[in-house]
Amino acid sequence: MSGRIRPGTVHCRLDELLAERGMTLTDLSKRVGLSYANLSVLKNDHGRAIRFSTLASICAALDCEVGDLLEVRDD
Repeated sequence: MSGRIRPGTVHCRLDELLAERGMTLTDLSKRVGLSYANLSVLKNDHGRAIRFSTLASICAALDCEVGDLLEVRDD
């Protein structure tokens, strides 16, 4: 064993947060000024990177913290 830490995967909880708030992806898209397609990529865990400003906008629109939106899961 090499002793290396095995990273988990980052899961975006956007779908769950939208459901809890009774919002749609279209609603969020209009509020934060991002395309539906880009938000869909995040929602479906296909995003590879996200700008801090985008993250802050999403969290402000959903009234949540970054840790509410993103979580690390063991593989």
